[in-house]
Amino acid sequence: MKLITTLLSIILFNVSYGQNKAQLEPKLENISWISGNWTGEALGGIAEENWSKPSGGSMMAAFKLVKDGKVVFYEIEVIREVENTLILQLKHFNNDLKGWETKDETVDFPLKEITKNKVVFEGMTFEKVSEKEMNVYVDMHKKDGSIDVLKFNYKKN
Repeated sequence: MKLITTLLSIILFNVSYGQNKAQLEPKLENISWISGNWTGEALGGIAEENWSKPSGGSMMAAFKLVKDGKVVFYEIEVIREVENTLILQLKHFNNDLKGWETKDETVDFPLKEITKNKVVFEGMTFEKVSEKEMNVYVDMHKKDGSIDVLKFNYKKN
């Protein structure tokens, strides 16, 4: 009986773990939980990220970092459906809206995987903690070639 109970426990664990790890199709409706107005502490200030609902084959966002009562920088972000996958693209701007990237340049993050509670792009991951909480992990490349991972913990407004 103990062996049967142990085997059933292992099977149930694997089934539930598999459901959380199951890959979803690269469609915007599978990541629509990202939409909303999010705020949290990050980079020594308050980060704000506002994501639209999917429409027209994309989702868009505006990001703002405020530190010591002043805007440090902005970002415009989009997640687009392109050739049966998703891509996250963004541009950075100083607090006076002067761009960091050239006019035709974007910072691109190709999709790696989507699960029920996670969207993994190459260099940026969105993780659904609950309906009102999300973590965003961003790979920051340092001059020495190493990578720091920044965690943004957001609460939905």
